Amino acid sequence: MIAAALRLAAPALVAATVAAAPWSAHHPARPRALRVCADPNNMPFSDSAGHGFENRIASLVARDLHEPVAYTWWAQRRGFVRNTLGAQRCDVVIGIIAGDEQLSTTTPYYRSTYVFVTRRSSNLHLASMNDPRLRRVRIGIHVIGDDYNSLPPGVALAGRGIVRNVVGYSIYGNYAKPSPPATLITAVAEGKVDVAIAWGPLAGYYAARSRVPLDVSPVGDAMAGHGIPFAYAIAMGVRKGDTTLLRTLQHELDTRRAAIRHILAEYHVPLVTDDGAQARADTDHPAGDTAPHTASGGTRP
Repeated sequence: MIAAALRLAAPALVAATVAAAPWSAHHPARPRALRVCADPNNMPFSDSAGHGFENRIASLVARDLHEPVAYTWWAQRRGFVRNTLGAQRCDVVIGIIAGDEQLSTTTPYYRSTYVFVTRRSSNLHLASMNDPRLRRVRIGIHVIGDDYNSLPPGVALAGRGIVRNVVGYSIYGNYAKPSPPATLITAVAEGKVDVAIAWGPLAGYYAARSRVPLDVSPVGDAMAGHGIPFAYAIAMGVRKGDTTLLRTLQHELDTRRAAIRHILAEYHVPLVTDDGAQARADTDHPAGDTAPHTASGGTRP
């Protein structure tokens, strides 16, 4: 996550200048641990108990390297990269938008998108931001501060003049509670809103765990507006110049692709292909690099 989204959602919420000190310069010998920058309260991406899918992927990589995982915990908000990777406290962000110019990134290991989340009993079956029913139902979206126009769903709704029936849920939320962004999905289950438009990995995970049956369907539109896409390719990120670690991680992604896809499937991460079609976890390759977007970053675009 960038955010994320994210990582970013969000992603993104990962915005900062990263010092370009090569990892290899500080660790001329083999690293003693895989030093991961992560949020301790950001399920399904990561948490301090190691329950997130990025925790699982980090453990998979570290096991192959015969190294332990050493975490630097930091809330994934503005300044996350600057205060972790940029401050040399850790060496890798497991989920970041591919091509983020602040870091060196691997090729993407998955691509996801924003999704509609509805109560199954509502039979809404939404697939496009152009569905006229969106003008009548109550819509929940994540917002950053008071800005409803900073993430793709808000941009798309505002561009269509849909504002009066939109409810904003802070993507930061109450950090004292587990996974604050999940409040948006809970709002659908509790009937506070009729539909949530949320970053896929977050929505897929919490919808699958909801006691009230929820449907998750990808936003079928490619663009939210103003050149902002709904789908993002996610990669691993290291400090610029850390070519040794970058190559190591790329090798792991290349050789462990099936295992990583299996982890993503366990967490109900919606996957899409480069053309926006739903991807199969076992065969479809993630899309190529996606240009970074300032409203995203990390695991929460």
